[in-house]
Amino acid sequence: MFTPSSNDVRRFFCEALRKRRAGEILTPMDAIAADWIEQHPEYHDELTDADAAVARDYSVEGGKPNPFLHLSMHLSITEQVSIDQPRGIRAAYEALAARVGEHEAHHGIMECLGEMIWSAQRHGTQPDTDAYVECVRKRVR
Repeated sequence: MFTPSSNDVRRFFCEALRKRRAGEILTPMDAIAADWIEQHPEYHDELTDADAAVARDYSVEGGKPNPFLHLSMHLSITEQVSIDQPRGIRAAYEALAARVGEHEAHHGIMECLGEMIWSAQRHGTQPDTDAYVECVRKRVR
């Protein structure tokens, strides 16, 4: 199993943007990442210099949103939906996307994903994927 460091993740997104702009061949994962990057022009400046991106501090105290966390969540949700894991996430996503659009659906799901992770960490338990999918379903109603 591949476990990238935060520096690896930052370099991956910077490289995906660089390749897209240069018209180079993209791997399927590069292409998905570059598509999400394109939908977030507010991050483009931060992604143009990989060395600066690796050095930048995105702590809560710094007060800046972490574009790499945000984009990583987009990738995670894209993968979850593509394989319907956890079970039911694809249908919940499709219903939410039909209501608010694909990008906003992802942002709504991010809130549910963050809540699931926070709860599991707070209680020292496994993530409750049923509660996660139900959280997304509630956003459709």
